Amino acid sequence: MLNLKPEVVAQLERVLSSVEMLLPRAVKAVNWATCPAANWRRHSFSGYLEAVKVTDQTRLDDLLGCEKQKEIMVYNTRQFLKGLPANNALLWGSRGTGKSSMVKALLNEYANEGLRVIQVEKEDLIYLSEIFSAVEEQPYRFILLCDDLTFEIGELSYKMLKSALDGSVYSAPENVLIYVTSNRRHLLPQYNTDLLGGKYVNGELQESEAMEEKVSLSDRFGLWVAFHVFTQDRYLDAVRQCVEREAKNRNVSIPWSKELELDAIQWSHDKTKRCGRTAMQFSRHWVGRYLLNQPSA
Repeated sequence: MLNLKPEVVAQLERVLSSVEMLLPRAVKAVNWATCPAANWRRHSFSGYLEAVKVTDQTRLDDLLGCEKQKEIMVYNTRQFLKGLPANNALLWGSRGTGKSSMVKALLNEYANEGLRVIQVEKEDLIYLSEIFSAVEEQPYRFILLCDDLTFEIGELSYKMLKSALDGSVYSAPENVLIYVTSNRRHLLPQYNTDLLGGKYVNGELQESEAMEEKVSLSDRFGLWVAFHVFTQDRYLDAVRQCVEREAKNRNVSIPWSKELELDAIQWSHDKTKRCGRTAMQFSRHWVGRYLLNQPSA
């Protein structure tokens, strides 16, 4: 046994403590048989998959005002689950219109058929190859979800995602699709100067190199699925459904009234947006206030 000096032992203990801080904490491997979703957690030089308890119970029937988008995503996801050709998808459009809810609803609908979701933050896209390696041998179908994604030119994560979508050495395995949600169709900010440098070739206007670069990432998604704000009638349909759901969860019945309708419209004006998120937020406000004012509250 080595007879080390006390000061050397103290130094070794400090080194080991520092190294231990760099190592990921010990976590159980995700049991995909019982866990339908996970997050990638970054730690020091790598990361790990952490199981997530799914609490959002959104179903496809709950999504209003996006029937066409729903049809596209359902068909694409079902093709993927059956091992048929399917596309990576970019769900883009106005905030609060159901992009993220669409992916959650797909998971709730098809988890029993082997669908799983891994959520990855933009900064962690540099670990795509490690994430792919962690699941490529699993007997499940994985949606890799990057939610509310935007980039700036030159970011490393931008280049990694572009390579993964382009079928390079970083490309996803056969059992992984990439679904991205964003408020921007091209995932990058656009400026007036981007239009400079365009030229006519054989009578057709060719985009500038700046614009070509900015659309090159979104072009790599096989599906562009656009989400738009609701009409007022569609918004009120969503409010009605949300109020009914909130009331049902509390075993009460709340009648639809002119007062409720006018308050819902005013709420959307105050929020400057008619969308599913606004309808949900209003329903919580209205149902909570209604129940608070009941004699038994």
